[in-house]
Formats: sequence, C-alpha cells, structure tokens
Amino acid sequence: MSADEADAQRAEMLGVWERAAPGWGERADEQRAFGMPVSAWMIDHLELHPGEELLELAAGPGDTGFMAAELIQPGGTLICSDAAEAMIEVARARAARLGIENVRFQRLELEWLDLPAASVDAILCRWGIMLILDPAAAAREARRVLRPGGGRIALSVWAAAEHNPWASVPTQALVELDHIPPPDRNQPGLFALAAPGGLRELLEGAGFGDIEVETIELERAASSVAAFIAQTRTMSGAFAEAVNRRSESERLAVEREIATLAEPYTDARGAVRFPARALVAVATA
Repeated sequence: MSADEADAQRAEMLGVWERAAPGWGERADEQRAFGMPVSAWMIDHLELHPGEELLELAAGPGDTGFMAAELIQPGGTLICSDAAEAMIEVARARAARLGIENVRFQRLELEWLDLPAASVDAILCRWGIMLILDPAAAAREARRVLRPGGGRIALSVWAAAEHNPWASVPTQALVELDHIPPPDRNQPGLFALAAPGGLRELLEGAGFGDIEVETIELERAASSVAAFIAQTRTMSGAFAEAVNRRSESERLAVEREIATLAEPYTDARGAVRFPARALVAVATA
C-alpha cells in the first residue's frame, strides 16, 4: 500500500467514526455497562495514584478514563483523546454532565501522538488499537510518551470472531447476502489483533515489559433482535452505512438473516444474549 493509499484509508475510517459519534453519545450508558468488566480490569491493573497524568487513547465517549479520573485526584489530570473531533465533543459533554473536572481534551491519533516524550504516567486504550493501520507504531508511540521506569499501559482488544457473535453475526448477514465482501483479517478491524499471542507480541515489539494478558467474558444483550439491530446500526458506522445504501426490501432481508443467525442466542421471549470475549493486557514502559 502506498503512502497516499494509506492516508486515503485513514481518512475514510476517520470519516466513519466522525459520523458515528452522535450514536455513540446516545448509547454511551449502554456501552459503559457492556464494557464495565474490561474497564474495571484495566483500571485496577494500572494501580493509579493521586497526582498522576493519565492518557486515554481512542476514548470515544470517555467511559474508561472517566471511571479512573477520581483515582488520580488530587493533582492528577486525565487527557481524554480521540482521533475524531465529534467523539471528543461527545466526551466533553458527558464529562460536564458527570461533573468530572480534572480532565482536558485533545485530538490525538494513535500512530503519532502529539505529546512530549516521557510526559504521562499511565495509558488506557479500550478497544481502539486494532482499528488502525499500524498498531505497532501506536504501541511504540505509547511507550515513547510514558515515563520510563514507572509508566504503565492497559489496553484491550477483541478475541476471535467465533467468540464474539454480537459483532460477527451482522457482518455475516451482509456477506451472505452479497452486500459486502468477506472481511480481510489483514486490515484494521475488531479482530485484527485476535490471534493467540498477538497482543503480547505487539507489546514486546514496542519494548514493554512485565506483560500480563488475560481473557474476559462479557455479554451483549438486547430485548429483541430488532433492538439489537437498532443498537448495531447506531454503534457500528460501517454496518449502518452498508445497510443504508440498500433498498427497503434488501434491508428487510438483512434483518431476517440476522434474526436467523441470532436464533442460538435468542430465548423464548425473543430477547437476545450474545457472548463476548475480550483480551486485556497491562505492561510497563
């Protein structure tokens, strides 16, 4: 891939996230509840202290960083960052509603962090590093901005698609109806770092030490298949844009296919409960 092609792909992906931001704001509380086990693990393993500088990368609505902000008080600052300006505005509004004051907001791209070297004590990155073109560059940048000899990073990615039907079922429906090609596992995406050992190798390659990797089980629930589809259209910009390009009859066919694929996870009352699996890691700079 040429540099121009890479830049074009980055711009396209960023555009998807900019357009998806309002939906993430609407469902921020749902996403916070869904991701709570992962966020809690990450925060607990960072062992934060008052007065520290904490950076959250790919923060989206700010869930994990906002949960951690009180642990660095007094004197500590949370840097809430995202590549999408619209996501930062969502996070800024949520911080105001939640009364979080020890936070500043900054637009940062994971592959090149516009921060001085050795300027932060800890980094959080929940479900972001697998969505970019060069995760290795992002890991190196994270280590660069962490203070040596004490800086820590906690991050999470998704395990393989078979462990996350909440994410794979909508994509599978689009593929089976020939609306999109099968996902390329070599491209950025939810499962780009799902291979066994991949997260550890990423951190080792960037020079991190004391690496600990664990698996966390979650559940994505909805009151009905229709509610799950609405949730997915709100949260997944790529899915929403693929569906929105279709005719009404094609959209209905997608919904029927999702309902069929979701049957193993649907109870007698019509509620759906999808299993989910995340990989989490903590390491030192």
